[in-house]
Amino acid sequence: MAAIEINFDGLPGPTHNYSGLAEGNLASERHKSLASNPRQAALQGLAKMKALADRGFVQAMLPPHERPDVAALRALGFSGDDAQVLSGAARSAPQLLAACSSAAAMWVANAATVSPSADTADGRAHFTPANLVSHFHRSLEAPTTTRVLRAIFADDRHFTVHDALPSVPQFGDEGAANHTRFAAAAGAPGIELFVYGRAGFDTAAHAPRRFPARQTREASEAVARRHALAPERTLYAQQHPDAIDAGVFHNDVVAVGSGSVLFCHERAFVEQETVLRALRDSVGASFTPLVVSEREVSLQRAVATYLFNSQLLARADGGMVLVAPAECREDAAVSTLLDRLVSDGGPIREVLTFDLRQSMQNGGGPACLRLRVALTAAERKAVPARIWLDERLHAELVAWVAKHYRDRLAPADLADPALLDESRRALDELSRLLRLGSVYPFQRV
Repeated sequence: MAAIEINFDGLPGPTHNYSGLAEGNLASERHKSLASNPRQAALQGLAKMKALADRGFVQAMLPPHERPDVAALRALGFSGDDAQVLSGAARSAPQLLAACSSAAAMWVANAATVSPSADTADGRAHFTPANLVSHFHRSLEAPTTTRVLRAIFADDRHFTVHDALPSVPQFGDEGAANHTRFAAAAGAPGIELFVYGRAGFDTAAHAPRRFPARQTREASEAVARRHALAPERTLYAQQHPDAIDAGVFHNDVVAVGSGSVLFCHERAFVEQETVLRALRDSVGASFTPLVVSEREVSLQRAVATYLFNSQLLARADGGMVLVAPAECREDAAVSTLLDRLVSDGGPIREVLTFDLRQSMQNGGGPACLRLRVALTAAERKAVPARIWLDERLHAELVAWVAKHYRDRLAPADLADPALLDESRRALDELSRLLRLGSVYPFQRV
């Protein structure tokens, strides 16, 4: 039974703020300490979801996480009631309060790695939540992500949701942001490409000099073994250290692929010609690499506009649409490239751009905001949660955001105990709206 690729978009949470927590994420660092607009962030994300759903793409969503994470602050030694924990952290360790308040779970490309049932030995779709050990604020996400995925993909006849890998540097796993699946035809077994930045046990291997590499080869190999992927349909490539040093903290900031198409920068991978040749041999004659030269668009410009942090979606009438951030049309060189891609008669027939500035200023574009999950009709039917975006759910979510989200949030506001109460009320209502059950810690006490 043929599967279709579905975009599960993450929704920015009520504590969306600019604390500049991610080393190597230049946009996050550049906008540190500015006031954010959580309401606008959520509405921008919903607008993209709705526009794609209106075009006939199956669109789903994943909910925000509970933040501030008071339990994490308590584990770090802060005590008292919730308000006292927040005030104590704000007074003596504001960086920890910011980390425990991060809304970075909105970037669900880092939520998990997904292998569809056509690729796995047991014929089930497999999910491995990412441990995200490279940054403390993101390492907090795995338990809630696991509960949410198990609530949505609960039917073990069709799905397996694994635990995250061991939370140690040697198995640093950043999820689908470093994983791309190719397939010559819908429903066919895929070729799964895992991209890593470093070897966890080989410190002498070629590595970036300015920023840390987050994904390890050992983590990618462990995920492939867990998902029981056929070795002959599994490939590994190293992310180019120069790209990481330019601000490409995940591979999806420098490459995006879908179907038989790979759109990437010429400095995306180590030994790139070898990687492309291996993909061509594995995917078949239909494999089409669209490689952008440094001369046409520099790595620095690609990072500034998030050109490659775009979505490639297959149109029903053939060809593909590239879903890019609005910043790509504001840069003359990148805009010229997009026009060329469409006029060349290649696989990209159309470019859509969206205003996702609230997310972009924190370092996440269209591809960061979505987790791709290929599901058959039977697998979709086995999902009990109400996560498929339609007119009614979109309207209810817009009303929910308007009711619960602030339109301005500065880092100093994270200590406000009212923000925690607002967030919990919002998420409690959302979990009922989406029929997820009790997935949040405050619901489980």
